[in-house]
Amino acid sequence: MGNPESAPTVRYRLTSERSAPPTAGGERRETTRATLAAAVEAALRGLTVESEKLAHAFADRHDLHFTDFAALVHIMDAEGRGSPLTPGGLGIELGLSSGATTGVIDRLEDKGHVRRDRDDADRRKINLRYADRGAALAMEFFGGLRASRDAVLDQFSDDELQRVLHFMTEMRRILAEHRTRVSGDPGSAG
Repeated sequence: MGNPESAPTVRYRLTSERSAPPTAGGERRETTRATLAAAVEAALRGLTVESEKLAHAFADRHDLHFTDFAALVHIMDAEGRGSPLTPGGLGIELGLSSGATTGVIDRLEDKGHVRRDRDDADRRKINLRYADRGAALAMEFFGGLRASRDAVLDQFSDDELQRVLHFMTEMRRILAEHRTRVSGDPGSAG
């Protein structure tokens, strides 16, 4: 894997173009907008690649499949929203059959990453929860990233973070919709 420190930093200087008056047809603004859009798209691709590399590193360190890592993320996110996933819900998120989903859950449970709990309101329903050991392993691996992430977030105002969140949420939505269209995958759009 490449060293993130050695990754090229790409900076786009748009300040002079922003302040320059547009031509009668508005070409200057379109060029600036196109350049900025291309930079955002490249940054998103880079973020995706680095995120995947990090996910693979975690999976490799803990002898997991990449799909197991994806399952952990879905389980953690659902639990964070206060609506834990069921095995069936996880299967939909992952686009797997019930048998394959059971295999993923079994592997994660055997390694102490997740546990199956009966729902308090409906004892027939099984909820998937992040296990204490799994949370500890994730904190050990990703803990240093949290401080770095917080330092980046501190560079933005609350209003700016709201805009970033809106952008990221909309990008995730359109990616999920496109994936569904091109693959027929019924996985959740968000």
